[in-house]
Amino acid sequence: MDEEQLRQLFEQVRGGAVDVDSALHRLRHMPFEDLGFAKVDHHRALRHGMPEVIFGKGKSPEQILAIAETLLENSHNVLITRVDADMAARVRERFEGAEYFPLSGAIRFWRDKTVRGKGKIAVVCAGTSDLPVAEEARVTAEVMGNQVECTNDVGVAGIHRLMHHRERLTSARVVVVCAGMEGALPSAVGGLVSCPVIAVPTSVGYGASFHGLAALLGMLNSCASNVAVVNIDNGFGAGYVASLINRE
Repeated sequence: MDEEQLRQLFEQVRGGAVDVDSALHRLRHMPFEDLGFAKVDHHRALRHGMPEVIFGKGKSPEQILAIAETLLENSHNVLITRVDADMAARVRERFEGAEYFPLSGAIRFWRDKTVRGKGKIAVVCAGTSDLPVAEEARVTAEVMGNQVECTNDVGVAGIHRLMHHRERLTSARVVVVCAGMEGALPSAVGGLVSCPVIAVPTSVGYGASFHGLAALLGMLNSCASNVAVVNIDNGFGAGYVASLINRE
């Protein structure tokens, strides 16, 4: 339940459309609901504007379905990350309105498409191999109420491709940049724009890239002062933080 839903409930109680007992019934699991194996945080949307997100990897199908069910009872939009096609099929069979993104392994219920961001979020990726991480960032930012523009395959090996999209990047309020290999792209983008840049190192690269560690260290040492960095392959975290920045 987010702030707007709670406000509507209070207005309904004040106007007599909902009695006190019914309102208490709807709020019975605040601030969290104990499922035994999980304590679902129903206050998350009040604090962050987005319900708790289900990280699918490592959870059983039954656990994911149970958590999704209680979240969907209390929230318009729900996001599940890092699931495979079989798990996605189970979710779509059980619940209506689920969108599955096989590239990133994300499942999204996007029932409230109200735009809450003050500007656009740009999601940029260096190469086609970085698309799964970029897609996770895009899906996350969209379900949190943002307009998102994607620019793909503009790595520094062909810097002219990035410059071709300079106007689009400079019009964004936040830019998410996903890159593997040496991780240089966020610094290049940071030098072009005046807004915050969230760098996402990806695990794309050959042996000495150390599964994204080289890109992570390169981004942490960026000479562009407007660049901040999230964890390796953490498109979700980048999309989430970009959304919070875009609401301020």
